[in-house]
Amino acid sequence: MLGGAQLSVTDLRRAARHPVDYPVLAEHRRLGDVHLLIVNLSANGFMIQGESPLGRGERVLIRLPVIGRIEAHVIWVADDRAGFQFERIVRPDLFRQLVEEMQPRARGRRRRG
Repeated sequence: MLGGAQLSVTDLRRAARHPVDYPVLAEHRRLGDVHLLIVNLSANGFMIQGESPLGRGERVLIRLPVIGRIEAHVIWVADDRAGFQFERIVRPDLFRQLVEEMQPRARGRRRRG
């Protein structure tokens, strides 16, 4: 077999990431509420930093600005970081608004229209 497996997760890893510093309360079916700190974001998912009780394959439900409630599952865990994939890709227009809402605002920064 030439080329090996073609996994969608691998393809999605190439998506542009936007740095954020956004605390969120995730709902887990077994653990209940779990505090997470999202440190980067793409239309396909996000990365957290900090201790987390979640392991690979687990699912959480989070609430984000603009898009509301969305489910995500853990794709990888390494040290104090973990990567999550959204249940669906966020539409480009909503993603731009989401990033604008979640990124820290720099002084004097103008909104692009």
